[in-house]
Amino acid sequence: MKNLGYDKPLYILAFDHRASFLKMFGLKEPLTPQQSQQMAEAKWLVYEGFKQAVAAGTPPREDAGILVDEQFGEAIHRDAGSAGYLNILTVEKSGQDEFDFEYGDKFAEHIEKLKPRFTKVLIRYNPGGDKELNRRQGVRLKTLSDWCHKNGYKFLIEPLIPATAEQLKEVGGDEARYDREVRYKLMAQMVKELQDAGVEPDIWKIEGLEEPEQYETVIRQARSGGRDGVSAVVLGRGADNSQVEKWLRAGAKVDGVVGFAIGRTIFKDALSKFGKKQISKDEAVRQIAESYKYFYEVFANAPK
Repeated sequence: MKNLGYDKPLYILAFDHRASFLKMFGLKEPLTPQQSQQMAEAKWLVYEGFKQAVAAGTPPREDAGILVDEQFGEAIHRDAGSAGYLNILTVEKSGQDEFDFEYGDKFAEHIEKLKPRFTKVLIRYNPGGDKELNRRQGVRLKTLSDWCHKNGYKFLIEPLIPATAEQLKEVGGDEARYDREVRYKLMAQMVKELQDAGVEPDIWKIEGLEEPEQYETVIRQARSGGRDGVSAVVLGRGADNSQVEKWLRAGAKVDGVVGFAIGRTIFKDALSKFGKKQISKDEAVRQIAESYKYFYEVFANAPK
């Protein structure tokens, strides 16, 4: 498929969180203007960590990207765009079980306003779940997918696959077993269903998997039907360092897994300590930069 895909290395510092970001600071909507400013400043601090790491060459500038929302990150997008960083704009409503656009039918206006390199959406989609819910989400995703490719934007999708009650029952209620044994099969099925619905992301942002063979199953489907340039990045799921390292090392062995999109695992600890006045702003920025650099080195230096 002509011009579909993105197969260069890509290491994304993801801080597009909104509902979960507010929880970190004990806040909830509606925010006061002062609280909104506080959130914007916290996200700018994460962005400073990104810039510090990239300035040191780890990751290389051409392989580094940021994922941030418009609500608290508009100024970041404008700065990143003018500086030439690869920026990704999230366009979904936060904290919803069903995907919908943050700005409804005006989604295109908001994308054009900030002109990111990629647009991104998060969805919750289980092939064994609610078929009508999946169909409705597929229709909206196709609208965005078509618009992005018509207008010169790359498209990244982050599909989460929460287990159904029946799927959990089949693994004795063990969520770890579901992650290890079931999720990757559902992931490949989900990719096919969305492709059949006309949804064509350039990158799939997928939940971490335990074994290279599991990634290969997903990539095989993602690249089927002439989609040779389509790739995947591994998301962090807010997991601890050792678990994220395991996912990254498994993914790094697979052609088509080009990097990661990690957020809370990189910045949560530093932001929490800064918010409690346990460390300075400069130290928080340094810690975020070091953590981002660390995961880049885990993936880039992993045995192939």
